[in-house]
Amino acid sequence: MISIWIRAVLLPVGFALALAGFAQANRGELRFSVTDQSGAGLKARVQLDSRANQVHQSLETDKAGHLVVPMVPFGAYEVMVQQPGFTTFEGTVNVKSTVPLEKRIPLSLASVQSEVRVSAESPLLNYDSAAAATQIGLEQIHDRSSSLPGRTVQDLVVSQPGWLYEGNAVLHPRGSEYQTQFVVDGIPLTDNRSPGSGPEIEAEDLESVSIYTAGFPAEYGRKMGGVVELNTQRQTDPGLHGDVVLGGGTYNSLSGYGQLQETRRKDTFSASASGAHTEHYLNPVVPENYTNKGTTADFAVMYERDVSEKDRLMLSVRRAVSRYLIPNELIQQEAGQVQNGENLETMGMARFQHVISAESLLFLSGMLRDNAKDLESNTSPTPIAAFQHNRFREGYFKGTYSLHHGRHEFKTGVESDAAFLHENFRYEITDPSQFDPATPLAMAFADDRPDLEQSAFVQDLMRIDDWTASVGLRWDHYQLLLNRNAVSPRLALSRAFPAHELMFHAAYDHVFQTPAFENILISSSAKATALSGDFLNLPVQPSTGNDFELGGTKGFANKLRVDATAYWRLAHNAADDDQLLNTGVSYPIAFDRSATYGAEARVQVVGAGPVNGFVSYSYMVAKVWFPVTGGLFLGDDAAEAGYNTGGHFPATQDQRNTLSTRWEGSLTKRLRVAAGASYGSGLPFEYGGTEAEALAQYGPAVVSRLNFARGRTLPVLALNASAIAEVYRHEHTRVDLHVDGENLNGRLNVLDFGGLFSGNAIAPGRSVTVRLDTRF
Repeated sequence: MISIWIRAVLLPVGFALALAGFAQANRGELRFSVTDQSGAGLKARVQLDSRANQVHQSLETDKAGHLVVPMVPFGAYEVMVQQPGFTTFEGTVNVKSTVPLEKRIPLSLASVQSEVRVSAESPLLNYDSAAAATQIGLEQIHDRSSSLPGRTVQDLVVSQPGWLYEGNAVLHPRGSEYQTQFVVDGIPLTDNRSPGSGPEIEAEDLESVSIYTAGFPAEYGRKMGGVVELNTQRQTDPGLHGDVVLGGGTYNSLSGYGQLQETRRKDTFSASASGAHTEHYLNPVVPENYTNKGTTADFAVMYERDVSEKDRLMLSVRRAVSRYLIPNELIQQEAGQVQNGENLETMGMARFQHVISAESLLFLSGMLRDNAKDLESNTSPTPIAAFQHNRFREGYFKGTYSLHHGRHEFKTGVESDAAFLHENFRYEITDPSQFDPATPLAMAFADDRPDLEQSAFVQDLMRIDDWTASVGLRWDHYQLLLNRNAVSPRLALSRAFPAHELMFHAAYDHVFQTPAFENILISSSAKATALSGDFLNLPVQPSTGNDFELGGTKGFANKLRVDATAYWRLAHNAADDDQLLNTGVSYPIAFDRSATYGAEARVQVVGAGPVNGFVSYSYMVAKVWFPVTGGLFLGDDAAEAGYNTGGHFPATQDQRNTLSTRWEGSLTKRLRVAAGASYGSGLPFEYGGTEAEALAQYGPAVVSRLNFARGRTLPVLALNASAIAEVYRHEHTRVDLHVDGENLNGRLNVLDFGGLFSGNAIAPGRSVTVRLDTRF
């Protein structure tokens, strides 16, 4: 074990100290120093705005006039500095480097009448960006519609073009299966983070979200369907600040969140806690919503210290748990089945930043994580009782170095991830008539194995006049069931025409994606092959592919923005998932290749008058080709997978048309209303039984929402509305009341149906939620 740790973690640490980017891609830091005429520090209010990056912050310097704003997305920002008795400063700053940008702002006495005014409002387009990343700011996070517990972040992401749910809030970007990674304050989490698989990071904990579906920086790898950067809140104003959110609504849902932060000179302390309960935790399989209770809780603490002007240290610990029931079908409910699931996670992170010079920066980060997932069945399950006790312990390290030189922003770095997997699974068949007669009535499996992954990258972000290019190269090593290496070039290019509010962009990403490690050991074991006399068992290969994107952005009067993008994704050893017998336990598989292509568009209105909002649309075609190249297949599935060496079928995420819209307007100074809708043309399904069997299992309401002739669910449509009332505001304290109505049209929306690789999933019905948000 010691030798494994040395190979996986310790050796890259030494190499990282010699190499060295910032933990979060394309983000920098602003350091303001506000003085009076004599040069003495001055306490003042600083307003920071960027409409392109959705940043709108009102901050305050300390008594010495200093203010540090970390984790700022690259781009132009409008800055306004005010202090009673002094002139107002208005100007712009352009964050182009991970190296902290220092800005000294002198204020004159008001009687001098020497107000400094450098620029008007910030542009709606980010002309210095090479790729088309989506930014979600603090204001959007606070004003979002309420969500069921376990999916507050997922609901934010799925509203963006190119993303959709296949069930249980599992995110699928541009047809990818389980290839989404969440990057929390620079630390990547590559495991499945849906409500049924892992505790979530609450949206209330976040300052901003950045979303990539193309033009990935070279420092990101392993899971490349989509990257979601989550940046936790940091109140830079000195003193005590906090946030308390209480909510409740339909399905007997109750939730609470609280956060406190104290900033004193060089030290910042923060603690947060949340808890929630609902009777609609997972997506049920029948409209009756049987056995679907869920409870979540988490607690986090953070300490940050500016050790010196050049050094900063941050330590944090988070513990989260979710406990829930697995929804029953009609037959399972009649039998009295009860299945309990639990996810438990403890995570500790450490980050250290050292400013080497005015043009270079070293950043070191690490994480230790313990994650456990359990599944238990009572004595009345049908047709099978499943028991699972899986656990992994993960050690992660990343060392990066950034150098700003003229028009270049160089980054290079290494990372190492060692996850030690432990799988423990058993089952007992209670209804043998539902299985092949040769299937063993019981099985037990346990195994341990390390998943060792290392990488290194180098990247240059170049800006030449109105051209911006990101050129990178990444090396990955993967060792679990197989031992593989890959080199991945990355390229993103944009051309800006600021006078015409116009940008064009293009991107090419060579991706190397490691298989999901959930239940990968049992799917490759000899015990699993004994479940059937007819089986196919192949080690799951990493997926490789080439992704292309072309697009453009046009602004109109700096108030309206139109984005349009076309993309192609070609993958070998295309990743998918299957289920073990009828247990609901899924594991990774792979097919020969896949092709996904489509187009996305978004129209957004910002600051054009009393009404603001957006309309987004996605068109996508996703196909998968035989033969099977990895995973476990049993019985008839094995025969089909083994003998079908050609042909293709639609991917389970092949939804051709997806539309989302939301518009908000002010009725009074303190009351805003919003309305929106989401639409999906329907996902494909493959059902092995008859329509009569489907009626017995799921009932006529579900079957009526299926098109058996086309093999697709019928379109889904949900109409939503919200009201946001400002109940109280005084200085730093603000209280808002949110009332949200979801699926007000009351349609039974069937997301998935008993397919080969996924079960049923029914979206929530008509619901109303009330949320009281107090910030101080």
